[in-house]
Amino acid sequence: MIDFDLVLFDDATARSWMPFTLTRPAGELLFGALRTRERAERIVDAACIGHVTHSDLIGFDEPAAPPVINLSALPISRARLFLSSRAILDWDVDLDFEDSTTLFVGDQVVGWLVVEGAPAPDEAMLLNPHENGGDTLTVPGKVLEYPWDLIHQNGEQILDDVAYLIDEVYSHDVEDDGVFVIGDHPVVRKADVIIEPGVVFDATEGPIWLDDGVTVRAFSRIAGPMYVGRNTTLLGGPYAASSIGPNCKVHGELEESIILGYSNKAHDGFLGHAYLGMWVNLGAMTTNSDLKNNYSNIRMWTPRGEVDTRQMKLGALVGDHVKTAIGTSLNTGTVIGAGSNVFGGMPPKYLPPFSWGADAEYAFDKFMECASVAMQRRGVPLNASQRDMLARAWQRGRERQ
Repeated sequence: MIDFDLVLFDDATARSWMPFTLTRPAGELLFGALRTRERAERIVDAACIGHVTHSDLIGFDEPAAPPVINLSALPISRARLFLSSRAILDWDVDLDFEDSTTLFVGDQVVGWLVVEGAPAPDEAMLLNPHENGGDTLTVPGKVLEYPWDLIHQNGEQILDDVAYLIDEVYSHDVEDDGVFVIGDHPVVRKADVIIEPGVVFDATEGPIWLDDGVTVRAFSRIAGPMYVGRNTTLLGGPYAASSIGPNCKVHGELEESIILGYSNKAHDGFLGHAYLGMWVNLGAMTTNSDLKNNYSNIRMWTPRGEVDTRQMKLGALVGDHVKTAIGTSLNTGTVIGAGSNVFGGMPPKYLPPFSWGADAEYAFDKFMECASVAMQRRGVPLNASQRDMLARAWQRGRERQ
């Protein structure tokens, strides 16, 4: 069997996953109980040495995440597995490579094993993956097509992840005074979790995973399948079938949503079938609609034009570093570009990146000042490489307006 390094790549479809891929590679999106990169590393048993995506993302820098790398700078002294960031392989996949191999999920090419000394696939092949000769291997899994697939398949992914990962946890008993557990799925409690009296865990439909350092305040009702990431605080309210990344504060009603990390929804308001990026702050009573009054399919903006999502329920896609004012209302299928400051009631269904309100541009120096303060409050510095990457994102955002 060949030892190899893992490289995740964003093809043309993944690079269009706005508003998220303006400021991060698709492999650094939370899905289920892990980021897609973290899951891929565990499944293929190899560390990811970097992401290959739009060159403007070089300089991406987040704790524990590999960098965005230049394709031409990749060493050829070891074998490399190039894997699509949209490919979600099954946990029990068996990768036993003997030579250069094209990897399939179903009828879609999702990557290649490139042996030591062989050149990497070129940019054209990464944008449009196709077979390039040699061996082929078809493995079980799925390929995500749109960013809202992350939302609608999230509950099923939590079930799969917890079923595999639960063996890593020595104890998953919740026996705190005044805390009630109903249902037969496990409630996983990792280190230093604090659960106040008056909390209900409903594990009827799926497991609930509380990662290290989670705090659950009184009057919270948590229904699985649910993943709550490290050092997150649930401040009270009904939470159902969601994934919340590390270091978040969440209050009010949350249903079938994903919050990537370091984001706050600390006040009342409904968030349903939505995805929030990192460093998002929702002002008090910010609420999204996820169901149209006539129950018809929800249409959503994409860089390639408006798409019928074929979904009856879909809330908002909110990019990194977005802030909303108190009382903000988001319509079904709203897309808010990264770095936007949203105020004035109900914004349009699409706000370009770095918007100031509904019809102005957020000055870059003012945006950077706000982003730096928000990150420092959580003890995370905004370093020079991240500043440069955000500057390029701001320029690309202007081009999209």
